Amino acid sequence: MSVNYKPDSYNDVAPYLVVDGASDTIDFLTRVFDATPLRRFDNADGTVMHAEVRVGDSVIMLGDRAPDWPAMPAFVHIYVPDVDATYRRALDAGGTSVQEPVQKDDPDKRGGVKDAAGTTWWIATQVG
Repeated sequence: MSVNYKPDSYNDVAPYLVVDGASDTIDFLTRVFDATPLRRFDNADGTVMHAEVRVGDSVIMLGDRAPDWPAMPAFVHIYVPDVDATYRRALDAGGTSVQEPVQKDDPDKRGGVKDAAGTTWWIATQVG
């Protein structure tokens, strides 16, 4: 029997976030993007060693910082059906505005929100 090289329904590429506050990030992703938790492994002290959530058709992997793995700021771009509604949900979930949704020189209307762990989420809907 052959084993697939990756879990079923996972993309070949997944962002991996090392943050200070992985549990809060998972909550943020669930509230804002309707993320579905897939797997989670906690350390004895309650921090997240490794977790995976599905947002749309993609998996985001993340974990809390550790002595050998410092938290790193990141930018993640996500397409959503309604950028304005998602942007408002992100603010309601405690995010800080980086840019209100606006269409510039490309077909996307895009806004940005930074979560409490320092990740900037660029949210976009193709409108033209």
